[in-house]
Amino acid sequence: MTQIDFYTHAADKLHTACRLTAKALSQNLRVMIYTPDTVLADKLDHLLWTYSATGFVPHCRVGDALADKTPVLIGDLIEPLAHDELLLNLHTAPPPFFSRFHRLVEIASSDAEDARVARERFRFYKDRGYEILHHDLKAAK
Repeated sequence: MTQIDFYTHAADKLHTACRLTAKALSQNLRVMIYTPDTVLADKLDHLLWTYSATGFVPHCRVGDALADKTPVLIGDLIEPLAHDELLLNLHTAPPPFFSRFHRLVEIASSDAEDARVARERFRFYKDRGYEILHHDLKAAK
């Protein structure tokens, strides 16, 4: 069964996504970052290039010729599935294919609307019997 981690109260959702992606990469995990559209995928792609002055997060888009060799993939499409290790969801809805992954990461910002739709995703997973680990980023500061 997919392990689900919810990170709440993120001050900046995209920076949190970059930080969690870099952490997963340091643990030798491959990451698929699911975005709702190419606009957000473009923002995240740029941010991953500039995220760390001393580190590098190798990434490319889903469907790229190097996707099967690149540890971090970004996209609003899932096929072809290059790996099934960790899915980081930046979409407002639960990805219909999330159960194909070993781990799922969800991020909720402090924004009221984003928190509301995150609670809906949380209930969606909970209602289907998934155990969810909660990480309050506000408490971690």
